Amino acid sequence: MHLKHLNVLNFKNIEEVNLELAQKVNCFLGNNGSGKTSMLDAIYYLAFCKSFFNPIDSQNIQYESEFFMIDGLFDLDGEEERIYCGQKRNDKKKFKRNQKEYDRLADHIGVIPSVMIAPSDTDLIREGSELRRKFMDGIISQFNRGYLETLLSYNRTLAQRNAMLKHLWVEGRKFDQTAFEVFDEQLHIYGTEIHGERIRFLEVYLPIFSNFYQLISGGAEEVNIQYESQLIEKPLNQWLLDTRQNDLRSHYTTKGIHKDDLLFTIDNHPMKKFGSQGQQKSFVIALRLAQFDFLKELKRKKPVLLLDDIFDKLDDNRVGALMKLVSEEHFGQIFITDANLHRVPDLFKDQNVPLKKFKVEHGSISDF
Repeated sequence: MHLKHLNVLNFKNIEEVNLELAQKVNCFLGNNGSGKTSMLDAIYYLAFCKSFFNPIDSQNIQYESEFFMIDGLFDLDGEEERIYCGQKRNDKKKFKRNQKEYDRLADHIGVIPSVMIAPSDTDLIREGSELRRKFMDGIISQFNRGYLETLLSYNRTLAQRNAMLKHLWVEGRKFDQTAFEVFDEQLHIYGTEIHGERIRFLEVYLPIFSNFYQLISGGAEEVNIQYESQLIEKPLNQWLLDTRQNDLRSHYTTKGIHKDDLLFTIDNHPMKKFGSQGQQKSFVIALRLAQFDFLKELKRKKPVLLLDDIFDKLDDNRVGALMKLVSEEHFGQIFITDANLHRVPDLFKDQNVPLKKFKVEHGSISDF
């Protein structure tokens, strides 16, 4: 699987681009702010129906333009497929596969398996648990559509229960026992299924992640991921019953799989507190490469790999190990951005892989 041709119009700071792409490595090279990252985000859009960096579609339209358009021609298992995304100001986003518009964007997730590695990935370590849940849910949803549907159902039910709790507090009414029982039973069913899928996912994912970290770091330290969930202690329906009075006082649901978290450790210590910048960068790159491997095995195709400004904070040994790793046949098509015009081409010059270089300046792109 690979992207053969990409057409981008009025997307972020890209005015108009029409590119033929290499099957293996494509480098977008230029100064910061020139539009390199926007090119990767356009490709990400075609896979996930949204931006990696800004979920508000209208804000991705180039300044003073009325719309943006992204059009990609993919080779999917020997068959050409065209994926199109368009957004007009004050209008609904249109997303099409082979000229046919999707009724639900969720139906496209997983068609173009892709993995983005970006500087903001270190937020997975530094920020709150919501990002780590989204990371885990995003991977599972790409290969398990039933999981995505269950997760959406859980979140809808949770929102309804929270709205009821807030309403009871505002109106000062006595709570409806039957309504609580209905919501709690639904949350228990959905939550238990989600919890089980997360456990099964991590059992497979963790060894893959650990292996990639060792390859990048040269075995310099031991890392681990621990799944933290209230459901490990007792079933969700029991939690909801035991904490009902507390939920009424708090005006929201305090227990459930929406509180799950992942604890990242290095040498048995929290990565957030004890990991250096280079170790944290290596950790999140390994997280994403493991995501790639996981999807590759389940989808039976190599995801597109998007590497945005990955060299900062990595020493030369880790950079060399990473480039050697992704150049191997195990990986498929790769898109890389770098402010250094020569670093990436030089790193790949001995790898004997098809490579195209594009120079990015002020939102325009030319062969380099």
